[in-house]
Amino acid sequence: MKKSTRITFVRDAPLPLRNGVAPSRVHLPAGPWALLIDFLTERFEYVPPEVLRARLIRGDIVDQSGIAQTLDSPYQALRWLWYYREVPEEPVIPFELPVLFRDDFLVAVDKPHFLASIPGGRYLQETALTRLRASLNLPMLSPIHRLDRDTAGVLLFCADPERRGAYQTLFQTRNVQKEYEAIAPLRGDLELPIVYRSCLQPRPGAFTMHETGGEANSETRIELIHTAGQLGHYRLRPQTGRKHQLRAHMSALGIPICNDNFYPQLKAYAESDDFTRPLQLLARAIQFTDPISGQLRRFESPRSLAVSQAPA
Repeated sequence: MKKSTRITFVRDAPLPLRNGVAPSRVHLPAGPWALLIDFLTERFEYVPPEVLRARLIRGDIVDQSGIAQTLDSPYQALRWLWYYREVPEEPVIPFELPVLFRDDFLVAVDKPHFLASIPGGRYLQETALTRLRASLNLPMLSPIHRLDRDTAGVLLFCADPERRGAYQTLFQTRNVQKEYEAIAPLRGDLELPIVYRSCLQPRPGAFTMHETGGEANSETRIELIHTAGQLGHYRLRPQTGRKHQLRAHMSALGIPICNDNFYPQLKAYAESDDFTRPLQLLARAIQFTDPISGQLRRFESPRSLAVSQAPA
């Protein structure tokens, strides 16, 4: 779904934001179902049928007019239904989310490791977007860009939906200077600084990316700031914004970022986070000319990385 469309449907939804979380919706296509519950059971195959029935009994699912659907509701195709997504036993992320800057249009924060940027998967309340909507009383706050849940550092949000496109255009046209830092092993035969380019594509059937043949679609400048034993403290300046770009590039060079559970190999899924071993990747700074005020903006994270952290 396009981000501008997302903002419009949240604004026009028959359900308000609840604790900072926007309602979700599902489209009803043409099909053979006689009752709504028949469709929902097939559409949400991983949700126990008794849970779906209970939600209909409680009136949790509504149409565009806000009318609650029931167990006896007939299936009516080509319309939308709305509901609040539920996450059982959502893990608590015990870290603060400092606000670095705020005006009428822009909010810059210093996101901690382990906190998701936006709701998704098993996280609804424990996300930067939901926390900020509640703490700043900005129900229409929306992300301008995103950081991986594992990555800490500067993250930008727009407080005015009408101005969001102007900020997003900066990222799309590469008029934003982004600076990251990372802790990773040293490689004696790697001459730095280096500009590394490759073609990154989603790995079929997996959440990670991998390098393939073809024209390069990702570019990162990598510098060594200093060393500590067998580890290096690196500065990374991405010129493109591919998913997992920095993690994939560092891994491809034989210097994977410390505590990376995705690269070079995807590690077994853990039910809970090990807060003592954060990914050693930090979005240190973002700089750009504000498209609204014309001012030069630079936001920096005061966080530091664990240079003494042993490689995973």
